[in-house]
This record gives sequence, structure tokens and C-alpha cells, in this order.
Amino acid sequence: MKVDIPSASLVLEKLGVPHKVFRHEDPVMSFEQAARERGQRVSQIVRSILFRIAENEFVMVLVAGSAQVSWKILRKHLGVSRITMATEDEVFAVTGYLVGTVSPFGLPHPLKVLIDPSVVHEEQISIGSGIRNTAIIMKSADLRHVLNEAQLVSLVLI
Repeated sequence: MKVDIPSASLVLEKLGVPHKVFRHEDPVMSFEQAARERGQRVSQIVRSILFRIAENEFVMVLVAGSAQVSWKILRKHLGVSRITMATEDEVFAVTGYLVGTVSPFGLPHPLKVLIDPSVVHEEQISIGSGIRNTAIIMKSADLRHVLNEAQLVSLVLI
């Protein structure tokens, strides 16, 4: 069964946002490898992480590099006592993307997005494209412009 996955790049093109699509020749096994092949630092790679905060209620957190989201800070910010990582099935159902390819662009339904300041510390970033071993390289300012309703919130462990 072929699944039609929305292309984050097509969404950005429709919005007139400059970006590049970078395709890795070999499977990506680490942040270091991805950064090296893209000509970037690990801190320029943005992860899109989906958390379940209630039954059928999710939030996407964007964080740079290998920084770890503080669940305590996230729970406090959201005003909830319990959160869990979304399962692979939930990630696909909510985003239309497979784990490891998730992008905040081209989501099938509106979703609350939180952006850790680590994402905007770098002028240029790379983020999931919806296709395995493929990234979108763009300016962090453009990400903020497109995701203008997203909240900028410090969520990482220091």
C-alpha cells in the first residue's frame, strides 16, 4: 500500500520560503554524521519531537542538536501532570510522517508547536523533510516566520 506523505519542501515552496533539500547518500546513523555531511554543526540539526499530553492531544517540540527536553519543564509549561512520547503509530497518525522524518511543515491538521531557543541560535538549520535520509536546510528566521504561532520556550536541560 502506497502512502501519500505530504512533502515539507512543497509546503515551503508554496509559501515562497527559500530552502534546500539535502539528500544523504548513505543512511544517517548519528547527529555527527548528518552534520558533517550537510556541512553543519550538530547544533544546527533540529529535531521535531511529538509528545502526547492527553488522549488525542499532542504537542510538537523543536529542539536543536542532541539537547534533551526537560519533561518537568515541559509539563509545567503545558500545565499537565503527565506526558509521554508519542508512539510510532501516533507520530504517523498525527503528522503524516514516519519517525525520523518528522517536519513541522505540511502537517495534516493544526498542531501546537513549541520551539526551544536553541533552534534560533543558529542562522542556518536543517530539519526533517518527511523523507528518510533527507533534510531541509533553511534559515531559522524563516522557520520562525512560517511557524509564527509557535511559542518560543526554554525546554532543554542545561
